[in-house]
Amino acid sequence: MARVVIIGGGLAGCDCAWQLARAGVSVELYEMKPDKRSEAHTEDGLAELVCSNSFRATGPAAAIGLLKDEMESLGSLIMEAAHATRVPAGGALAVDRALFSDFITRRIGEHPQITVIRREIADLDAPELAGADAVVVAAGPLASQSLTASLIGLVGDERLYFYDAIAPIVTRESIDFDKAFWGSRWKPEDDDYLNCPMSEDEYKGFVAALLAGDKVQPRDFEQEVHFEGCLPVEAMAERGEMTLAFGPLKPVGLVDPKTGERPYAVVQLRTENQDKTAFNLVGFQTKLKYPEQKRIFRMIPGLENVEFLRLGSIHRNTYVNAPDVLDADLQLKARSGFFLAGQISGVEGYLESAACGLWVGLSLARRLSVVSVVKPPVETALGALLGHLSTRPDKRFQPSNVNFGLMPGLTGKMKKKFRKEAYGVRAQEAFAAWLGQTGLAD
Repeated sequence: MARVVIIGGGLAGCDCAWQLARAGVSVELYEMKPDKRSEAHTEDGLAELVCSNSFRATGPAAAIGLLKDEMESLGSLIMEAAHATRVPAGGALAVDRALFSDFITRRIGEHPQITVIRREIADLDAPELAGADAVVVAAGPLASQSLTASLIGLVGDERLYFYDAIAPIVTRESIDFDKAFWGSRWKPEDDDYLNCPMSEDEYKGFVAALLAGDKVQPRDFEQEVHFEGCLPVEAMAERGEMTLAFGPLKPVGLVDPKTGERPYAVVQLRTENQDKTAFNLVGFQTKLKYPEQKRIFRMIPGLENVEFLRLGSIHRNTYVNAPDVLDADLQLKARSGFFLAGQISGVEGYLESAACGLWVGLSLARRLSVVSVVKPPVETALGALLGHLSTRPDKRFQPSNVNFGLMPGLTGKMKKKFRKEAYGVRAQEAFAAWLGQTGLAD
């Protein structure tokens, strides 16, 4: 029986292990918690969500919606868990993070082909890896310093990293509902989001406080580079006084039922769990120091006396220059039999990471059975994401979420409002054809 070792019990590692185990491969899944944790992890379970609890939009008019559908078709454990622990979030898919982790921890632990070992793998030459048919490094962007150093020594480039920030979570009972109101943009009857309205003076005072707030600084030897799709709220404020009002605080489609008017700006809170006892400040990933977060975020109407379950934080994320160091199968060019999966490979986002792990597990299982499987076409969401990891950019390689820009352009002219739908239809057709040809339908 083939034996594969996976380093890391995050979303990528778990979906990778699941695919291999389903194919009859023996899996040893190493997770360093609870004896050792990254600066962002706090819980003991597998697949811990340390940032938002949202898996973003659904439906074929969004690239991430397509990716969800494709993952489901391939038997993703992450998608199974997401649907089982879903919480209301309008047109998005969000989960109860505690139930989500519990679900995956239980399913992984119960599978007879998977052995979970709670121990750190600190080096790619560790004795635990000896004799394995393959090793998958799915340690995530917060891999331990020792493992990161081992990887850097192998690929030869220690400049490839960026910073990521996570948003605070607050308790429902501490929110002032005399000021906040329920409603999604354009859907006042929905109760998926809680909205804190701001007047012009309140908004401008809040922005000024963000700009003046005391922030966590990078260490002297590190260059601060943020991922564009997850900028700290204060970094967005630095781009101009109205940046937030046209971004995460935009009031479009929202009417305060107490005044009958649209607020100048709106801070949205999204439910964190099925009981709606905790809320995430949408778009409020931050590098403010903890005392400053409490002071400044309590300037938001309705949050004056809010209780924080989790404050925001900033952490270093590590990834490789995928086009240079990985082959088409996401195998390290410098070390045969060693594969990367998840964010450390150069994708960005929960589901993108899980999809990457799913693909490595699925394709590796086929490889160990001496059966080849071609990657899905670049017209599909998964194929486009994998294509990003093998495409050499004009400038420096950057992590990316799945998006229609990674897919080939559409032929012919059409109105802008129809383009996303056209991308979706083409992707669905291409994926269905590929699935039928490969025989991978779940």
